[in-house]
Amino acid sequence: MRHSALGRAVALAAVLGLALLGAAPAFGSGFQLIEQNGSGLGNAYAGQAAAVKDASAVFFNPANLTRVEGKQVLFSLEYIGVGTTFTDAGSTRPYLPTTPPTSLPVPLGGDGGDAGGWTPVPNLYMSWQAGKSVWLGLGVNAPFGLKTEWEPTWVGRFHATTSEVKTLNINPTVAFKVSESFSLGAGVSYQKLEATLASAVPYGGLAFAGAAQAGGPAAAAGILAQLGGLPGLAREGEAVIDGDTWTWGFNVGLSAKLGEHGHLGASYRSKITHDVEGTVEFGNAPTFATTGPLGPLGAGINARFANGDVTTQVELPETISVALSYETDKYDLMADWTYTGWDKIQALTIKRADAAQTVVSSVPLNFENTWRVGLGGNYQASEKFKLRLGLAYDKAPVLDEFRTPRLPDTDRTWAAAGFEYKLGEKSAIDVGYAHLFIGEASSNLPNQDSASSPPKGKLIGSYDAKVDILSAQVRFSF
Repeated sequence: MRHSALGRAVALAAVLGLALLGAAPAFGSGFQLIEQNGSGLGNAYAGQAAAVKDASAVFFNPANLTRVEGKQVLFSLEYIGVGTTFTDAGSTRPYLPTTPPTSLPVPLGGDGGDAGGWTPVPNLYMSWQAGKSVWLGLGVNAPFGLKTEWEPTWVGRFHATTSEVKTLNINPTVAFKVSESFSLGAGVSYQKLEATLASAVPYGGLAFAGAAQAGGPAAAAGILAQLGGLPGLAREGEAVIDGDTWTWGFNVGLSAKLGEHGHLGASYRSKITHDVEGTVEFGNAPTFATTGPLGPLGAGINARFANGDVTTQVELPETISVALSYETDKYDLMADWTYTGWDKIQALTIKRADAAQTVVSSVPLNFENTWRVGLGGNYQASEKFKLRLGLAYDKAPVLDEFRTPRLPDTDRTWAAAGFEYKLGEKSAIDVGYAHLFIGEASSNLPNQDSASSPPKGKLIGSYDAKVDILSAQVRFSF
C-alpha cells in the first residue's frame, strides 16, 4: 500500500507539471511567486526558512526536511486574484520626434479595462526519510509567473497588450542531519520558462517616418502612396513574441536549533539564466514594393516587419532568506528577512536570431534589488486546530520612471490569516487567506525608449491594483 501511495504521488507530480505549464500565474513583487505552499500563507510566509515543518521545505529551506518524519506527500493550491486598472492623465498617440503629438492619425484609445484576473498556482512536494540522518525530497512548482492582459485598443497598446511568463520548476533535494541541533540541505532545479509578449505596432507611422528619415520627402511620399494615402498612416496591428527554454539552478539551506524552543534557518536559491529562443509574428503588417526607385527602402521596411526567429536572455534573480522561529506546544512566533537580486534585469532586449542580431525591441527596466520582511504567529487552540496570523512588507524592484504596463508593480503590505486542521494522526489540511494593500503607482513612459527606437506614444497616468490570495493544502504522512 505504501508503494502504491508513492506511485500515485509520482503520477500526480507529472500531471501537476502539465498543469503548471498551462497556468498563467499572477505576479507577486516583481514577478516572483512566493506562494509555494498553503501552510505558510496564513503567516504571510513569514519565517518559512526556519518554521516550515512539512515537505514544502524542499522550496523554502531543504535543511528543514530533517524536521519531517517518515514519508510525506503535500499538495497545495493557491488561488491568486489580481485586479489592475489604469487611469489616463495625458497620454498621447505615437508621434514623430520633429512634429507635434497629432502628427500621425492613430486613435488614442481607452483605459484598457482590468488587466488582471484569478489564477490557480498548484504545487506538489514529497519527502522521504531514507535513513537515520538522510532525507530526500522533490518539489514541482512555479516560482515565477506573470500575466497582464490589456484591451487591444487601449491607450498603452504600443507599449504592451499581453504579457505572460510561466515557469515549471522540478526540484529534487537532499538533507543531512549533521547533529541533533544542526542540518544541511541542497537541491537542483530543472526549470522551464515560457513567455508571450504582445504589443500593437503603428505600421503606417513607422513606415512613413523611416522613409522620411532614409530618403527624404520624396521617399516619404512614395511610401505614403503605397499605404493608400493619409488614412494608411493609421494602419496598425499586433506583434507577438513567443519563446521558451529549459535550464538549471540550485538551492541550499541550513537549519540550527537554538536552545529548547528556538530555530534559525537560512536558505539560498541561485539565479537562473534562461537563453530564450522563439519567434516573432507581425499581424496585419503592410508589404511594400521591392522594385523601382523605392525598392531598397521597401525591402528594408518589409524586413523590419518580417516574421522570424528571435532570442533573448532572462536572468531570474537569486534569493537569500534568514529566518527565526520560537516554538512551544501552545504557540509559535516567526520572523524573516528575504533579499532578491532583481538588478540582474536592466532591460528586455529581443534580437533576431541571425548573424546581424538586429534588435526587434528593447525596453529599459532598470530593476533594483529588493527585500521583504515578515512577522507571523500560530496558536494551538486545540489538539486538532491551529490558528495562523501574519504580516509582511514587500518591496518592488520597479522604479517609477520605468514602470511598464507589462509589470505595473509597486510596494505592498500583506495581512494574512489561516488555520490548520488535523484530519487524523497522519493527515491535515491548511486553509489561508491574504490581502495585499498596494498603493497607487504612477506611469510616465516617454514616446520613445531611446532616440533611435520607434515612437509608442507617451503613457501618462496611474495604476490601481488589488490582490487577494486563497489557499488550500492537504498533506499525508505514511
